[in-house]
Amino acid sequence: MATAAPEAAAAAPPAGGGKKKLIMIIVIVLVVVLIGAGAAVMLLKKKPKAEEGDEEADGTPAAAEVHKAKPSAPPVYLPLDPFTVNLTDKDADRYAQVGVTLEVVDQKTADQLKAYLPAIRSGVIVVLSHKTAVDLLSHEGKKKLQHEILAEAVRPLGYELEPEEAPAADEDEEAPKKKKKKKKAPALPVTQVLFSQFIVQ
Repeated sequence: MATAAPEAAAAAPPAGGGKKKLIMIIVIVLVVVLIGAGAAVMLLKKKPKAEEGDEEADGTPAAAEVHKAKPSAPPVYLPLDPFTVNLTDKDADRYAQVGVTLEVVDQKTADQLKAYLPAIRSGVIVVLSHKTAVDLLSHEGKKKLQHEILAEAVRPLGYELEPEEAPAADEDEEAPKKKKKKKKAPALPVTQVLFSQFIVQ
């Protein structure tokens, strides 16, 4: 009988410990389920806003929101180091030296673009190196180059500009400009490409 009592005492604590473990497991599972449900609700609430921003901007919604939040703020300028590239003229060895400054909507966007400067510079060099002196010396050529540089400047942020958005011939100049302004103004973080230096030799 003496042995039966200790065995009963030894058997009792695991039963109580098992109930405590079961309760703890249930509580942990409930907490995990509640956290998961809360996270799912938050993601579902944020997802439609992100999709609206994508439809309007074809890029990151945060950049479009920054542009809308401060329409009257003065622009911020982000100068790039001058570009010197060989041109593709076949009759003579010619090169271009071009200084570019990007006009952006705010300082936060300028700081964000600084992180992508190597990619932006590479894209601009590729664009410039495919030009001839004739391409660069005309007014239309400079406008087209500005558009191509703008496309390279916003590409790392997720924006894609189509070549059709570039200015067309003189007779259709007004219609494409209106179309371009409607697409570009509300969304792009880079509002203008400015030339600070332009030498073709």
